[in-house]
Amino acid sequence: MKKFTLILSAAAMMLSLASCRTAQQMAKEANKVAITCNPSPIVVKGGQIDADLDITYPKNYFAPRAVMEITPVIVFENGEEAAAPVMFQGEKVANNYIEVKKAGSSMTQHITFPYVEGMAAARLELRGRVTTNGKKWYNIPSRKLADGTNITETLACTKGVYSLKDHGYQPVITYTPEGQIMYLKNSAEVRTKELKGESVNEFKAALNEYAANERTEVKGIDIVAYASPDGGEKLNAKLSDNRSKTATKAYNKVKKGQGFADVSTNVKSVGQDWEGFQQMVTSSNIQDKDLILRVLSMYNDPNVREQEIKNMSSVYQDLASDVLPQLRRARFIATVEYTNYSDAELQSLIKENLDVLDEPALLKAATLVKTSAEKKALYNKAVEKFNSAKACFNIAVVALDDQDNAAAKAQLAKCDQKDADVLNALGVIALREGDKATAEKCFAASKTAEAQQNLGTVAILKGEYAKAASLLGNKGCNAALANLLNGKLDAALSCAQCSCPCSSYIRAIVYNRQGKVSQAKEELAKATSACEKLAARAKTDIEFANL
Repeated sequence: MKKFTLILSAAAMMLSLASCRTAQQMAKEANKVAITCNPSPIVVKGGQIDADLDITYPKNYFAPRAVMEITPVIVFENGEEAAAPVMFQGEKVANNYIEVKKAGSSMTQHITFPYVEGMAAARLELRGRVTTNGKKWYNIPSRKLADGTNITETLACTKGVYSLKDHGYQPVITYTPEGQIMYLKNSAEVRTKELKGESVNEFKAALNEYAANERTEVKGIDIVAYASPDGGEKLNAKLSDNRSKTATKAYNKVKKGQGFADVSTNVKSVGQDWEGFQQMVTSSNIQDKDLILRVLSMYNDPNVREQEIKNMSSVYQDLASDVLPQLRRARFIATVEYTNYSDAELQSLIKENLDVLDEPALLKAATLVKTSAEKKALYNKAVEKFNSAKACFNIAVVALDDQDNAAAKAQLAKCDQKDADVLNALGVIALREGDKATAEKCFAASKTAEAQQNLGTVAILKGEYAKAASLLGNKGCNAALANLLNGKLDAALSCAQCSCPCSSYIRAIVYNRQGKVSQAKEELAKATSACEKLAARAKTDIEFANL
């Protein structure tokens, strides 16, 4: 019996010792706690670092009255960044911390850090302390969980996609001056007064002026005859043909002794002029014109159209007096080509005679000069002389090209704030300044193709890689990066086709992930030899740790 009592006493003492586990013991035996980090190395995504800590406390490790504070810390060359401490407690602690059973516990704890430049060469470690009385704390030896940070997301180019307003300058400008002669109803006879009328005289004067200008050439004359759409399709077809013949004879008289006399002609008979009829009705003030236009849209048969319109007796009289007579005609239509200033001529005129340039010419000339000061001078001239909204915007683009965001923003304030290109440019500035919310809002409002690409860049920075890939298309560094981050390595290679250092760097990452080490080294050498910034990055880039 005495022996049995001694055994019970020893067992009780052992239980008592277990229940009286000290904070000092817990600190000393902290290596018994299993902790892993996922992912490892840690990764920048959406501008921050997120990781999950899988923690397993063994049986009889955690004292029932203990409180443990664990602080994840990222240590890097420029300093360190600590996450919020995670608090654990034993079963007999009345606080609201994460409870750890005496029998052992397993859990996953999410941690997050803001990304700070310089964290590529970093380590994630845990620091902690433990107490059983709330007064005396014992430090837990720090433990390294991950070495290095994958910062591939930060390769995203935030310069933004934008462009100048189109100058609208045409190397060749086509003019189509015309004159016309009018016929009486059911007649193909050209009256003398028509050949001496204002329309024909203006046509002759215009062509003579063009013929005398060395920069213009009259390429051809179309003689087009019509009949009004009343009186039957067959009758009007024949009448139109006859008018084309008499109009040709009339034109031959008109061109005698003129500067355009040798220009070739082309003769055409249209027949019933339903197109002209519709245009004149649309622009008229005729009552019930909507009803007439509805008839035209409902019926294709010319005879049915004519009869249905004639059935509108109250309207037909207006048509007969105001519209139909204007369709009994023949037109002389010239095609004239004006050869605009060449690039070389524009460059000379910039220096010698700037005032002869119109708005499109000034905008075009600005694309031919080299310096920002020269470009802005020409755009300012266009603003001053023509109040050019395009030039006003293009001044902001020059500032964006010069990385002068403040000047660009000030210039954009002078532009139409609802203009799609202006909204996109404002988004570009916000993107460069790191204001993703404002950038996204501006790009969404702009809705241009460039804004869609810029939304793709924002999606990369938000960690929305699949969305970014769909917005960025299949060409360019950011498109390649989006696919790379989305795990689509072949698509990334397909997008990274240009010879720029960034594309080479992305190809190096792709090849290295694919295990093609020699190709990775070759592309990395191209990138680092061409760009000092990428050369410095490569030294600490976890993507190339094996190289």
